[in-house]
Amino acid sequence: MKYASVIESPVGKLTIIADDDFVSEVAFTEKDINGLAENELTQKVADQLKGYFDGSLQIFDFPIKQKGTDFQQEVWQNLTTIPYAETISYAKFSEHKPLAIRAIASANGKNNIAIVIPCHRVIGSDGKLVGYAGGLWRKQWLLQHEREVAQKGQTELKF
Repeated sequence: MKYASVIESPVGKLTIIADDDFVSEVAFTEKDINGLAENELTQKVADQLKGYFDGSLQIFDFPIKQKGTDFQQEVWQNLTTIPYAETISYAKFSEHKPLAIRAIASANGKNNIAIVIPCHRVIGSDGKLVGYAGGLWRKQWLLQHEREVAQKGQTELKF
């Protein structure tokens, strides 16, 4: 059985989809959730996301599982190692498999668990914001928010 919660956030509505055991999606896009009720897990995710946005939470601790190939799963797992309020270039992120940089970027773009699996923390080698399924304005907002909360570096990112 699937469950859903929707929260309002500074970057628009977020839809949370889960089953009894795992969260499979945190999406900026509108989802058809007619007939889906909240459960304890979707409410926990909603509460943690609210904490993220109010600056009181930096690490999520709920079970996630999204469908994908073994390669995509590896990329998504690697994304979770990027520290809060830090960024990494696609080139640096893929240096363990330099010939797979495009495949890694593609897997990054197929991440269905926004914010929690922090694909927004991967940027271009020149420091510019590139490729974010939620829109570059959201990516910029998320990075700016994390830097302000962590009090790291400049308070406004210049892109």
